[in-house]
Amino acid sequence: MVDSILKASSLEKSYGTLKVLKGIDLQVNAKEILSIVGASGAGKSTLLHILGTLDLADRGDMSIDGTSISKLSAQQLATFRNQKIGFVFQFHNLLPEFSALENVCLPGFIGGKPEKEVRNRASDLLKMLGLGERFDHKPSELSGGEQQRVAVARSLINDPAIIFADEPSGNLDSKNAEDLHQLFFTLREEFDKTFVIVTHNHDLAEMSDRKVEIVDGIIASS
Repeated sequence: MVDSILKASSLEKSYGTLKVLKGIDLQVNAKEILSIVGASGAGKSTLLHILGTLDLADRGDMSIDGTSISKLSAQQLATFRNQKIGFVFQFHNLLPEFSALENVCLPGFIGGKPEKEVRNRASDLLKMLGLGERFDHKPSELSGGEQQRVAVARSLINDPAIIFADEPSGNLDSKNAEDLHQLFFTLREEFDKTFVIVTHNHDLAEMSDRKVEIVDGIIASS
């Protein structure tokens, strides 16, 4: 029997009079790489933000790693997100004043983990991702591909149950995009990670274990 890491049922979301999600049912299995595809405006990013607990649905239920999200207070949800969820965004979201190593460490420090432990893990992750010579470089001193690998390392620092990626290769050239896509599969094998990825990249969608298409706020195919 396959374990589900995420279960969502009947998710709805509106912004004013615009109904963006119209009843989403989705299950994500442990160690699965799932792609969410669809036209611009179909609701992909809205769904990802709700699945990642960055936004709340108007209706519906969701659990991640056995925890019911709706039962958590705002503070409990923030702690849960820090411990259980990793994020990779299209534009990296690295803090420009901090080094690569410091950017990777941040979620660990926010989570109250011992500084030495966090720094050691961040160092190991950056080395594994080919950035062993870039610890002290600030984002402006890194290429786009290097910045995205720093963001991937940051998403892994707290050993999350699931990682959400929003157009992770959308700002990269084809070579760096291909390298990033392969990296997700390597991390799945190395760390038993689960990925949910919103993408317009056809190659990444086809590589994934499963592809879910959103059309006009509902799942049209899976």
